[in-house]
Amino acid sequence: MRTLEGTVALVTGASSGIGEATALALAAQGANVAILARRRDRLDALGEKVRALGVGALTIEADVTDAAQARDAIARTVAEFGRLDTLVNNAGVMLLGPIVGAKTEEWDRMLRLNVSALMETTHAALPHLLEAATKEPRQVADLVNVSSVAGRVARAGIGAYNATKWAVNAFSESLRQEVTKRHVRVALIEPGAVATELASHNSPEIQGLMAQRFGNMELLQAEDIANAIVYVVTRPRHVAINEVLVRPTEQEA
Repeated sequence: MRTLEGTVALVTGASSGIGEATALALAAQGANVAILARRRDRLDALGEKVRALGVGALTIEADVTDAAQARDAIARTVAEFGRLDTLVNNAGVMLLGPIVGAKTEEWDRMLRLNVSALMETTHAALPHLLEAATKEPRQVADLVNVSSVAGRVARAGIGAYNATKWAVNAFSESLRQEVTKRHVRVALIEPGAVATELASHNSPEIQGLMAQRFGNMELLQAEDIANAIVYVVTRPRHVAINEVLVRPTEQEA
């Protein structure tokens, strides 16, 4: 029996990178998976890959920065599969640059997706996670928030992104203290540099600076972070992994 058989997971930001790899890794452990993102073509292709692993897949084209769409995604998942055992809040955006002279609309974009959407999706999911934690097959549920090393180490030039990830870390720890005795585990996954599309959202100048810092480094792959998430959610009921910091071996900070 695969570890997550009989359970249901929802992964946000699932159309590429860490989200896509995580959806497949959870499916490989036997979970039925709801995959949420804005890019329908990629969702459909991923849904076929998930089903090929012998589990159910629900594709949800949605923008989680719209609270109503986030709540509807949770409701659709429960309506389709009857429960929700695991939520992976992976959707996020990284827009780097100095605070002085910043485009504050980029701050707003990060706050809406990295913080507000994560909080809204979590709020909608919590009643179902708490219920799943009382039921077989595992009698435990998991909330995994994908943060960043930027949630631990502040650096010049990434202050607004730092702020969003520190917010995720604080929210997660507070919630953990609220629900841990009810067997809902809250985990932070904090990746360092990962080879995904995340950096491509930045200006050519910022991308050039990132290439100078990371260009000769062997970066993490999305599957490395997915493996960490699977490790967290497949622990026995009495074991909670609350925080996982994963850097490339060559990354100093």
